[in-house]
Amino acid sequence: MKIYIPDGYKSSLDLYETQSSISFIKKTFEEKLSKKLNLKRVSAPLFVVKSSGINDDLDGKVTAVNFVPKYIGKECVIVHSLAKWKRMALYNYNFYEGNGLYTDMNAIRKEEDIDNLHSIYVDQWDWEKVINKNNRNLEYLFNTVKDIHNCIIETLDDLKKKHPSIDTELERELHFISSQELLDMYPDLDSKERENAILRKYKAVFIYGIGHKLSDGKYHDQRADDYDDWNLNGDIFYYSDILDCAFEVSSMGIRVDEDSLAAQLKICGEEYKKDYAYHSMILNKELPYTIGGGIGESRLCMLLMHKAHIGEVQSSVWDEETLKTCKDKGVIIL
Repeated sequence: MKIYIPDGYKSSLDLYETQSSISFIKKTFEEKLSKKLNLKRVSAPLFVVKSSGINDDLDGKVTAVNFVPKYIGKECVIVHSLAKWKRMALYNYNFYEGNGLYTDMNAIRKEEDIDNLHSIYVDQWDWEKVINKNNRNLEYLFNTVKDIHNCIIETLDDLKKKHPSIDTELERELHFISSQELLDMYPDLDSKERENAILRKYKAVFIYGIGHKLSDGKYHDQRADDYDDWNLNGDIFYYSDILDCAFEVSSMGIRVDEDSLAAQLKICGEEYKKDYAYHSMILNKELPYTIGGGIGESRLCMLLMHKAHIGEVQSSVWDEETLKTCKDKGVIIL
C-alpha cells in the first residue's frame, strides 16, 4: 500500500465543480462510446451464483465477497467484472454481429492494494460486442482501441470547454507495443517499471498480448484463462504527470474462441472448467464471438480532471494513513 501526494498539488476544481464534472464526464463519454462502437445500454447483476462459473477470476488469485441469500440456498459472489456475463447476455438477448452492449459495473475487490489509483470499490463501464470470427485479429483489436482512445480525447476536449481551469493534456497519438517487445526494450526492469518507462516516452500506449509467460519465464501480468484470448488483448495507459507513472484506464480484448479457451485452460491446469455451462457453450461454438472490456469510470474522471487520488472522485473506505496524508496535503477525499 502506497499513498503519494506531490508537494504543491491542488485541484483546479472545488467540490461542487468536481461533482458536476463527474456527471458530465460519465454522460459525455457514455454517449460517445455507445455511438462509436454501436452499443446498447443494458442492466447487469451485482452478484451471480458462484457455481455458474460466470464471475471473472481476474488473475486467478483473488477471492470474491460471498454470501448465501436466505431463500436461495446457493452461494453467491459479488462480481469482479462482467466479462463472462456480457457474452452470455449477448447470446440471450439475440444481439447480432456488429452490435453490442454496455452497462455500469460496480464491484467490491476486498483484497485490492489501496493506493492513489486503487480502491476496494470498483466502478467501470463494461462493454461487449458481437464480431465475426474473421475479425479475431490484431488489426480489428487495434482499430477498436483507437475508437475508445478517440472517445476519451473528445470527452476531454468537451470537458475543458466547460471548465477552462482544467489543464489536463493527453497525447493524441496512441502507441502500440506487445508485452514481449516491451520486455525486449527494458530487460532489466520489472513489468510495472516497464509500463512506467514506456509511458514516460510515449504518453499514451496500448500494451497488448498479456497472459502468456514471456521470454524471461515471467508474466507481464496474469490474466484469467477463460475470457480474453491472451494473444488478442491488452491495456490502455496514459501518462500521469502528477504521479509520474503509467495510468491504466481500460483492460480489453477479443474473447476466447473454442481453440484458445481449450489451450489456455490446459496451460493453467483448469480443464475442469470445461464442464461449466459458460465454458462448454464456447467449446461447442454456441456463444457468439465477441470483443469487450472494462473502462474505469472513476479512473477516467480522475485522469481527465487532473486529480492526484481516486478518492477525490469516488466514495469508498480508506485506511488511516491515506486519510491522514490526504488531509495533511489539503486533498479532500469524498
